[in-house]
Amino acid sequence: MAWVYILKLSNGLYYTGSTTNIEQRLRDHQHGKSGYTCKHLPIELVFKQYYSNFSLARKTENYIKKMKSKKFIEKIIQQKVINLPHL
Repeated sequence: MAWVYILKLSNGLYYTGSTTNIEQRLRDHQHGKSGYTCKHLPIELVFKQYYSNFSLARKTENYIKKMKSKKFIEKIIQQKVINLPHL
């Protein structure tokens, strides 16, 4: 069980991550325990999607990060689903 999630940061940018424990990971982000997001509090969870295994979630996270596109991320948020080519 794993998740890919997208946070909106206080500077208007997005942060994409993956985890097996989304509740704990969000607490870590909100309490400044994540190196990048601690500089951009408060954060808002704007998207999450469940995956059956962490390997697939990590591959999806990496694909999103490779796109380096705010528009791509905003499309995911708007559609409420990640539609990616077969990884």
